[in-house]
Amino acid sequence: MDTTTTTNDTITLSIDGMSCGHCVNAVTKALSAVPGVHIHSVAVGTAQIEAKDSSAAGHAVAALQAAGYPARAMAADASVLSKPAAGCCGGASKAGVGAGAGVSGSTSKGGCCG
Repeated sequence: MDTTTTTNDTITLSIDGMSCGHCVNAVTKALSAVPGVHIHSVAVGTAQIEAKDSSAAGHAVAALQAAGYPARAMAADASVLSKPAAGCCGGASKAGVGAGAGVSGSTSKGGCCG
């Protein structure tokens, strides 16, 4: 008998170290490899995923960390975050996931260019 509780929560992750399209591809690839995670969207600095349970969400964060992109779940009521620091693509600001969502500041280049 399976005792795992399935919740299918939608979670927005704030991801440090992203600054370009290559970063978006690397994050998408890392998240795609995590069982129990469905990707809704990935943009510079954020990803919106659906996780079947808290274990899957934790594995998603760990997969991003292993890929060189520290991540954390954003607070449900977070409305404005700081813009990214300059990175390999000049820190170009891109729209985050959802209304009012921004990107987290970081001086890390993650797995992209450094």
